[in-house]
Amino acid sequence: MSQAQIPETANKGLENIVAITSEISTIFDVTLLYRGYTIEDLSANCGFEEIVHLLWHGKLPNTSELAQTKKDLFAGMQLPKEIFPILESIAKTNNHSMAKLRTALSYYGLFDQKAEDLSPEGVRAKAARTTGAIGPIVAAISRMEQGQRPIDPVSGKSVAWNFLNMIRGKEPNAEEEKLFDTALVLHADHELNASTFTARVVASTTSDYYSDMVAALGALKGPLHGGANEQVMLMLKEIGSYAQVDAFIEDAVNAKKKVMGIGHRVYKNGDPRARILKEMSVQICKKAGLEDYHRMLVRIQEQMEAKKGLMPNVDFYSGLVYTALGLRPRDFTPIFAVSRISGWSAQVLEQYANNRIFRPRAFYVGKTDSKSTPIGSR
Repeated sequence: MSQAQIPETANKGLENIVAITSEISTIFDVTLLYRGYTIEDLSANCGFEEIVHLLWHGKLPNTSELAQTKKDLFAGMQLPKEIFPILESIAKTNNHSMAKLRTALSYYGLFDQKAEDLSPEGVRAKAARTTGAIGPIVAAISRMEQGQRPIDPVSGKSVAWNFLNMIRGKEPNAEEEKLFDTALVLHADHELNASTFTARVVASTTSDYYSDMVAALGALKGPLHGGANEQVMLMLKEIGSYAQVDAFIEDAVNAKKKVMGIGHRVYKNGDPRARILKEMSVQICKKAGLEDYHRMLVRIQEQMEAKKGLMPNVDFYSGLVYTALGLRPRDFTPIFAVSRISGWSAQVLEQYANNRIFRPRAFYVGKTDSKSTPIGSR
């Protein structure tokens, strides 16, 4: 094979390359499945804690199993006292919110004296501890940035209820709790996306659980991945009003400019998670005075589908949902991680169970006849 004959497997961005087999989640037909259950079924009938158990154990929990999962997650919510001075120091820095979370989670891992334990039981224990802890960490940093004190979790309340209470300092009502819980369910896992692949690559080296999660956070930080929901809200502010939508989209299409939250590498007929959030967000947007923003998103969706055949992804409506819940845009991507860490944990558990280190090849297109010369004559 000559240097010019690039093999068909050398797909840019690994598009359509199958790298693993998995039993956790998949995009199937026009929907998303977790362990065989559709996202529509799960979001309507199960809470986030049930999804956590499903992802980690391969089945929906019974009553006693769910009680244990909730107990384990709540234990993780109770952060060690020693971490708060570090979180305060991190909060005071002028850095991206995900950079702060990445640093905080890395430090948090130092409290685990069994960090190198990669047994299934050991990894599940770390997953429960860390999935419980990440919400309070995100909430504490957010409040400290605003000169406020962290709020302790409340026993007997859901992950969704506790997070909204801890970050806002205001107890959520039943509608708010259900909406945020649904958002957590929808974001829990998503096949082999960039952050999940990153977590599995690091896990394949048999590093440690916290390294896997911190690496995944680094991938999620990117605006082409987890940061897109914040960018959608910035886009709405840039457009300004419903009357300006068509002109904005026309200009964006003509300039071949990416419209944030629109399009997906795998979904070609629309993201089912976006459809669910679109429907659920109507009432809360009315109550929050964000009806115009909701109308703007619907119009952008219509225009992009008509002009480019592109549909919205989950980020398109999630940012508006979080805004309606009274959350700050800079916290949107960390909130993504509050949910997705459950999926990353399931994925690395699966990786450790049947591991082979990832070692793809690169097709070399550089020179092959270079010769060195003495330094004095270069």
